[in-house]
Order: sequence, then structure tokens, then C-alpha cells
Amino acid sequence: MKKSLMIIAIISSVLLSGCSLLEEVNNSLEYANKATEHINTWQDFGQEAPQMIQEAATNPETKQELEAELNALLEEIDEFNETEAPAIAADLHQQIVEKNEALKEIINDAMANGELALEELQNSELITTINEITKLMNLVEDLGN
Repeated sequence: MKKSLMIIAIISSVLLSGCSLLEEVNNSLEYANKATEHINTWQDFGQEAPQMIQEAATNPETKQELEAELNALLEEIDEFNETEAPAIAADLHQQIVEKNEALKEIINDAMANGELALEELQNSELITTINEITKLMNLVEDLGN
């Protein structure tokens, strides 16, 4: 009887730990997908931004589009920063959050009084910081594998 209970206890603990491991893998994959999507958003914006900034100087409609895009990116930053990262991705998440905060500061500095100051944005480290965050993609891809 004792042997049977012990065997059941061992099998149960193996199954439960297996479920926990599977859950951690699923959480890691889910996080990797969110991080990939987030970084891709920044990468796309980084490719469009120089042209948009240049056009916004002479085209009020483009300036409004740029302002709307920047506001959407601020919301994206807040949403991503609130994402709960699995333990295996905690350091990576912190790196992305730090870059997000730097981007947020750059955007907020350029959006003084609710209006976009193009010169401030042009003279900022926006593109450099976007490039730094996109370099983290390799780490995200490693997490997903």
C-alpha cells in the first residue's frame, strides 16, 4: 500500500512539474511574440520616420499623421511595459522597457504643449534609440526558439 501511494505521488509530481514546464514554455513563446511585434512596430516606424519628419515640415497633414503615430507609439510603449515577462525573459524585458522609456522621453520632449516640435524631434536621438531597440530582436528570437 505504501509503495502504491509513493508511486502515485512520484507520478503526480512528475506530471505537475511537466505541466509547469509546459506553461513556462507557452508563456515564453507568448512573450516572444509580443516582443517581436513591439520591436517590429518600432522598426517600421524607424524606417518611415525620417521621411515623415522631413515632409511634416512643409505639409500640415503629414505633421498631423506623425503626431497621431507618435501618440499611438506612446500608448504601445505603456502597454508593452505593463506586459508580464516570464522569468527567462526578465532581463530582456528590462532592456526593452529601458529603451521604451528613452523613446517615450524623446517623444514627450518633442510633443511640448501637445504640439509636435519638428526641430526637437529631428535633433533628438529618436532614430538611434529605435536602432538600439531593434538590435534586441536577436535576443527575442532566441527566446522563441
